[in-house]
Amino acid sequence: MHLATIQAYQGRPVALIYDLSFPLGTKPPVVIPYVDGLISAVTWANNKRLFITITSNVAVEGDKENTWARTVSIDTEGKNPVVLFGDFASKDFNYSASVVADFDLDDPDHVFMPLWFLDPYDGSFRHSLYKVDVNTGRSRLEVRGGPKTLEFYMDGHGHVLGRLDRETGPLVDHLLIYKDGDWKDVAQFSATGGKGADIEGVSLDGTALVQIVSSDKTGTTGLKARKLSDNSVDDLFFDPKYDVHAALIDPWTQRNTGVAVTTDLTEYRYFDPEMEKLQRVLENTFSGKSVHAVTWDLSKQKLILAVDGPHEPRAYYLLDRTIHTAAKLTTTYRELSDTDLGEVKLYPYKARDGLDIPAYLTLPPGKLPKNLPVVIMPHGGPMARDQLGFDWMAQFLANRGYAVLQPNFRGSSGYGVKFMEAGYEQWGLKMQDDVTDGVLKLIADGIADPKRICIVGGSYGGYAALAGAAFTPDLYACAASWAGVSDLGEFLSTRVEDYGSDSAMISSWTRFIGDRHSDAAKLDAASPAHNAARIKCPILLMHGVADSTVRINQSEIMQHALEKAKKRVEFIRFDKETHYMETADTRTRVLKALEKFLAENIGN
Repeated sequence: MHLATIQAYQGRPVALIYDLSFPLGTKPPVVIPYVDGLISAVTWANNKRLFITITSNVAVEGDKENTWARTVSIDTEGKNPVVLFGDFASKDFNYSASVVADFDLDDPDHVFMPLWFLDPYDGSFRHSLYKVDVNTGRSRLEVRGGPKTLEFYMDGHGHVLGRLDRETGPLVDHLLIYKDGDWKDVAQFSATGGKGADIEGVSLDGTALVQIVSSDKTGTTGLKARKLSDNSVDDLFFDPKYDVHAALIDPWTQRNTGVAVTTDLTEYRYFDPEMEKLQRVLENTFSGKSVHAVTWDLSKQKLILAVDGPHEPRAYYLLDRTIHTAAKLTTTYRELSDTDLGEVKLYPYKARDGLDIPAYLTLPPGKLPKNLPVVIMPHGGPMARDQLGFDWMAQFLANRGYAVLQPNFRGSSGYGVKFMEAGYEQWGLKMQDDVTDGVLKLIADGIADPKRICIVGGSYGGYAALAGAAFTPDLYACAASWAGVSDLGEFLSTRVEDYGSDSAMISSWTRFIGDRHSDAAKLDAASPAHNAARIKCPILLMHGVADSTVRINQSEIMQHALEKAKKRVEFIRFDKETHYMETADTRTRVLKALEKFLAENIGN
């Protein structure tokens, strides 16, 4: 039995393979590095071969840099690597060349993978399904998709159950079921605004496809099961207050085995009675923490557990059910001790219009919560949320003496449909007011020193940081942005160039931000770069040169606007870095830059 992980070595991710037939720590792992890209995922193809997914940012034929991914199969000794689809001419710079649609439990030497290719018969690009040999990387066409096919759904035994097609103008998803050698269009879903069919795989019993949908009854998103036999739909799981965070997928059967729901910590519920019983035992054992099995062997006798909490970085355990022991394998921050970490507590408050805003407050260790320097740290997305678990940046800042507020402003996900929809077209408006109202509560409660407050964020959080400096200039002593949006109209135009005006991506961004044509004046008014003259505090901009999510021109536009307005600004570029701070070197440089910037402006 072997265990595969991704760990940092000299600041870069490497794949490691541990032989678990030896006692832990007695045999060094096999280490598999990669220099020209980043190792982003590992998964077992079978007992003898590991899949390693590698991403890299490359500009193809003079286009902008984009993120591309490939998957390599390698044996347990780290030898005999082969590139999947290695025999296929369309494998390079293909958006699906790394994706596994299904593993075949009856044929462990083959997997099924989709691939975009140029059809020689009609000249169209098609997303078709291939059977790929895990030992050689060679592939053969299994099911030919249509010109609008996006996904395939399989049963874990090499049989295709259905597929999803998307048409544009208007955006509509078509669910097709494969039966008796033919495709039948059984259901249609509007994909406007980034919604769509949201198929999350196959039900535990294999009789239905599982969808994430919203419920009028609960007002939250949850799971429904759409039966393959008659297209009837049954509720599978809905929480009355919180959205489903994720559908849990069995790593071997690819069946939907349960759900994750984030209240304050992430909780796990299973449809499999055996897994549900185990989960209850785990929660009793690791009381007050979030715990779940991340992977297991086919017999489910040996499982890898992930355990974390507000005051505990994620740790991994090997649970051996045959001898009833759980041995700690590693933790994500091995050198941290309890005294290094700050207390994390709930800090809910009401927005000025009465809406309840969930938030979390991390306090600096060893300090009373009175008159503290404070960092406001709104999350990215904005269709995301913070939770009560360990946050590496919040804890770093708390360790340096700052209280850290993380507000889940309206528009955040996880709290029901109405809470998210309340953020539509509210960039710089009510969403920003929610952040501001959290700052005002900290001041009113005596926790924050009103002269020593800085706002820091990444992606949408970077936008919120710049917007805070521009639209409430007397509130903040400084603001720092990682990959933040500064010009909403330009951001949408760049996204159109990347994805096309009729894409679901643009439809989603338009729903959240506004229309770049009809709402142009409104977007300019909500853009920090168009309001740079209002800013009074120093600004720190940081951005990855290879960012394909928020292009670096957003920070360049902001820098130019600030310099033109004669404001204080520092801009740090990170070569080869993407949107996600993927290397330890980048994270270390960001933290050091933040530490210096905060010390200069709100230092204690």
